[in-house]
Amino acid sequence: MPFADNQGIQIHYQVLGTGEPLIMQHGFFSSGEDWHEFGYVEKLREICKLILVDARGHGASSKPHDPESYALENSATDIAAVLDALGLNAAHYLGYSMGGWIGFGMAKFAPARLKNLIIGGAQPYGKSFTNARKILGNGIDAWISEISQWGPYSPEAIARYRKNDAQALLAAAQDRPDISDILPTMTMPCFLYAGDADNEHAFIKQAAEALPNATFSTIPDCNHIETFVHGHLVMPQLIDFLTCSDR
Repeated sequence: MPFADNQGIQIHYQVLGTGEPLIMQHGFFSSGEDWHEFGYVEKLREICKLILVDARGHGASSKPHDPESYALENSATDIAAVLDALGLNAAHYLGYSMGGWIGFGMAKFAPARLKNLIIGGAQPYGKSFTNARKILGNGIDAWISEISQWGPYSPEAIARYRKNDAQALLAAAQDRPDISDILPTMTMPCFLYAGDADNEHAFIKQAAEALPNATFSTIPDCNHIETFVHGHLVMPQLIDFLTCSDR
């Protein structure tokens, strides 16, 4: 398995397909395998070289238990380390939920490494994770029970999630600061989207409207988890954005 080293933290990644490089960063509690299961890889590998990254604390990457290790700048430099390992100056970026938050981190800390930016289910205005920490404090099964109320997860996905390191995820579940001051500086083409039943929908739309070069899409009849699991609903727009001649 290929890994990139970021000051002793090993970041696992997979490379599939050919074409323009596309970093794909999953959400909290997930891993690169979810992009496979929910149909993203099958479609997107036809147009891009996919680089599926396991965020620190997730998948096959290192799982530190120190909350300071999960500062947004560290997650951004993890992506930069993967690009360095592949000899790439820049790439397209697709991130959902936590992966979208890390995308904003890339725009703040390493904007030159981004060709364009696709963010789903994430916003830059800050967010409390107090409730998430409370649930995770009761163990992995407590978290699985919580998210299973909101999304149609398969038995295979649940089995993957049970392998997570609860202490690493608890450390990763830090409150997010407001970094919306970066929005005017994000001049790269951006595409933001959210389910209409996502609690963050209004904030994500607000962020898109504040960006100099962005479009926004609402995915109907979907909450935060359903928007990701039902990837086919947004796939035509992702493909259109990535293949647009002026990108």
